[in-house]
Amino acid sequence: MIKLPFGVEINNLIDNLRSFSWEASDIIMFYANSIKKIEQKNKILKNKNNDDPVTLADLEVNELIINRINQKYQDTNWEILSEENFKIESNYPNNFDWLWVLDPLDGTKDFIQGTQNYAMHLALNYKGRPCIGVVLIPEKDELWISYGEKLWCEKRDGSIRKQNLSKTNSLREMTIVTSKNNRNEKLKNLIEKINFNKTIVMGSIGCKVASIVRGESDIYISLSLPGKSAPKDWDFAAPEAILKAAGGSITNIDNEDLIYGRNDLKHSGIIIASNNKKNHKSICSQVKEIIQEYNIYP
Repeated sequence: MIKLPFGVEINNLIDNLRSFSWEASDIIMFYANSIKKIEQKNKILKNKNNDDPVTLADLEVNELIINRINQKYQDTNWEILSEENFKIESNYPNNFDWLWVLDPLDGTKDFIQGTQNYAMHLALNYKGRPCIGVVLIPEKDELWISYGEKLWCEKRDGSIRKQNLSKTNSLREMTIVTSKNNRNEKLKNLIEKINFNKTIVMGSIGCKVASIVRGESDIYISLSLPGKSAPKDWDFAAPEAILKAAGGSITNIDNEDLIYGRNDLKHSGIIIASNNKKNHKSICSQVKEIIQEYNIYP
């Protein structure tokens, strides 16, 4: 287990993350209920960018988490990378071994649409690798927390939900979880050619990975086209931490670890998350063979 920065005790840190997360949940649920009212929607939406919307929930959770970390750990040698702050400053704090990576509301489009598939992501990276992960799914009253190889899911009342990874290891017998708001024809073609047993559609990478950990799905594929948008560090850091702690895996299609801290923070190309780290390399190879056979990508 990686030793935390001087003066940081893991149990106290987890207690604080728990407290911060449920505070964030209250903010998100307040706006989730308010945004259903047409007269409130324009007040909650803070920009008109349909591809990258921002709401008051994004901004207030962002401020809450950053302030809470800074207040509790004033003298700790770590920094915070936040999606909302990066949009404004485009500044990556790359001179810190320890880095918090925050997405205050992953799945903002789904949040606006009222699909309930959105999450808060918070990860602590050490030298570019996620070692603590928090994925909060307010609509399901779920708080997923991982530290190293330990993973658990808490309800607001403190009760624990057990993980239940599926044992399905045959590609075509798997259930894939994919994006609701994705109009990627290459990915659609790949999913059709693989002919998965079942397809589940939802937003937020955190929600998708949690569905794998619950055993509701088996695999998630992110396929980013050259020159187009791609997921960034805050999309994958926390979900990677919880999936790996559960016994799953997430890599690029060549079974290589995701690289955090690039200048553009992007995770381009093809990323695969699956339910079994022992079988993951084989799954990646099978997907790659189908892509090459049908000349699907790029």
